[in-house]
Amino acid sequence: MSKSIKLAILGLGTVGTGVINLINDNLDELKRRSGRDIVITEVGTRRQRDDIDPNIIQNSDLMAAAASDNVDIVIEVIGGTTLAKDVIMHAIKNGKHVVTANKALLAEHGNEIFAFAEAHNVHVAYEAAVAGGIPIIKVMREGLAANKIEWLAGIINGTGNFIMTEMRDKGRPFADVLTEAQELGYAEADPTFDVEGIDAAHKLALLASIAFGIPLQFDKVYCEGITAITLQDVNYAEELGYRIKHLGFAVRREGDGSGDNSTAGIELRVHPTLIPQNALLANVNGVKNAVLVNSHPLGQTLYCGDGAGAGATASAVMADVMDLVRVLGSKDSNNESTNGHHVPHLAFIPEQLSDTPILRAEQMITGYYLRVHAHDNPGVLADITRILSDAGINIDAILQKPAHKLGQVPVIILTLPVVESQMNIAIEKIEKLDTITDKVVRIRLDELA
Repeated sequence: MSKSIKLAILGLGTVGTGVINLINDNLDELKRRSGRDIVITEVGTRRQRDDIDPNIIQNSDLMAAAASDNVDIVIEVIGGTTLAKDVIMHAIKNGKHVVTANKALLAEHGNEIFAFAEAHNVHVAYEAAVAGGIPIIKVMREGLAANKIEWLAGIINGTGNFIMTEMRDKGRPFADVLTEAQELGYAEADPTFDVEGIDAAHKLALLASIAFGIPLQFDKVYCEGITAITLQDVNYAEELGYRIKHLGFAVRREGDGSGDNSTAGIELRVHPTLIPQNALLANVNGVKNAVLVNSHPLGQTLYCGDGAGAGATASAVMADVMDLVRVLGSKDSNNESTNGHHVPHLAFIPEQLSDTPILRAEQMITGYYLRVHAHDNPGVLADITRILSDAGINIDAILQKPAHKLGQVPVIILTLPVVESQMNIAIEKIEKLDTITDKVVRIRLDELA
């Protein structure tokens, strides 16, 4: 009879407790799928819990639990990038496979962690680090392995999606919805990582590395939050047939074919984006996550579901455990355990990772929504459109609203895609016009085509 697979769960917060509950609820199903008994032998916790099976060792020494001879797989759900890194590296050093939901740790230190794991012939699995229960890591590493991924776009932070949905559907201001998100547990007391896009940028760094076979480069992700989005812009976007979503984009740019390769490389960007109202991503609402992948030859595919929560994250954690159970069941010619048949951490074999450059913000190419407030004088619109034309920017639509009581006219302009540096020059010139009364509001626009 095959030996049991023994787990250590380090961290007993929402996710750790969710993993325990999932194993208890689906124990027979897990055994039928894996052919093994899966047993929790240790948990890492600062305080003793009386709701834990007395047969499970409760260990306040996380390093000891990570190296225990009574453990095959270490599940890290502590969070943070300091203690969690030390624990994972210690587990790897002691020959343990690792499952983690820690996107910040992997985005910032994943290159080092994965190399260390390869050197010790173990695997670090991280399905739960991106988009909760949506199996997007497995899809991109395995299901799309024969495809060339051209771009991906994702709603990969549920808090931001909830806020944008409520603002649009109920006409509520940002600050009001954020307070409710905190009360509902969707946002932390300090919501910075969610509303400023940092959480999404961590996830995007992981997705981009898998998509394009590049090392993790979180520090090169352009990141813009949703705190400056107003109901005014939400409503104008709707009037023009668009919705504003907080999206992460990873885009392969091949250059313009003219020999000028200044725009050849990979865009990594997180920002509010206008997308068509009938686009699939435009209709993913609330705290749901979704990732749209465009690949050759398959085309566009959408993956959608719960991006957070105990059940969703535990589901992804245990999917990784099941994969590692199969790894532990494989032997080489010397009857030694091997992970040689397992998919590489970043989908491509380490020696084949690419040094394709990450484009700077001014090299990115998108369409734009511009909101300009001007005095209600003759010729104002002509001046604005002339500046855009001189900068090589093509206008797709213009919406001019009636002047309000201060005599100012809101002018909303949608442009076709343009290199960001050209838009920067145009906006600087527009803001210098005597008739312009405020800073130009810009939000990027993408047709997702």
